[in-house]
Amino acid sequence: MEKLVITAAVNGAEVTRDQTPYVPITPEEIAAAALEAAKAGASIIHVHGRRADGSATQDKEVYREIIERIQEKSDVIVQVSTGGAVGMTASERGDVISLRPEMATLSTGTVNFGDGVFLNSMDMMVDFATRMKEFGVRPEIEVFDVGMIANAMSLVKMGLLKEPLHVDLVLGVPGAIPGEISHLMHMVSSLPKGSTWTAAGVGRSQLPIAVAAMLLGGHVRVGLEDNIYYSKGRLAQSNAELVERVVRLATELGREIATPSEARRIVSI
Repeated sequence: MEKLVITAAVNGAEVTRDQTPYVPITPEEIAAAALEAAKAGASIIHVHGRRADGSATQDKEVYREIIERIQEKSDVIVQVSTGGAVGMTASERGDVISLRPEMATLSTGTVNFGDGVFLNSMDMMVDFATRMKEFGVRPEIEVFDVGMIANAMSLVKMGLLKEPLHVDLVLGVPGAIPGEISHLMHMVSSLPKGSTWTAAGVGRSQLPIAVAAMLLGGHVRVGLEDNIYYSKGRLAQSNAELVERVVRLATELGREIATPSEARRIVSI
């Protein structure tokens, strides 16, 4: 099997300090969490911008500071979010692409997201994909349900995405596909030939989905964005702690861990 690419989703847009004191908020905290996760074995760091009060922002200058702080001390891949937070406009969400990060997320469908709706119309998908192509940013296709794979292939037919795709299969979001291994296997079987893929299990599904992904030859995303607990009733004290567990399990399962330079080759950056 290919070496394992671990993505650490270090903060997200929705997790609050009331839920866990360990979620990083400021650019300095986010960069520090990223560097710890990279040292633990992550080769991709997925980041969301936050204001000082913890609220989500897609402000380019906040992202610029996060990226620069990480890149000063590590060659880890920085992947920015174009998802932002539920309710943000397309203009707000997509402006960060002009910073030319190595990777950015591209969600290819609208989905219920807890109490809200995460809107991704075809016009928005085309807009984001066009900007990523223009600025040379490698898209990670974010898929919350199987139909979103077909939407991604529509963008391929338009010439806006280039195969092989790199896809993040997100399972367990309330309102989207449940975090069951049977659903993961169906999603994997629905991907276009030659695609690389990462699996992200939300909440309690994070660990079983991660293990299944490793066994199926895929890659893994963990982090406080998706799951704030290390075990039942016990908060994860850092993103690095969640990454370290994946590294231990991967070692037992015979999957070597990819370095950032190896990850670039694997996901076609």
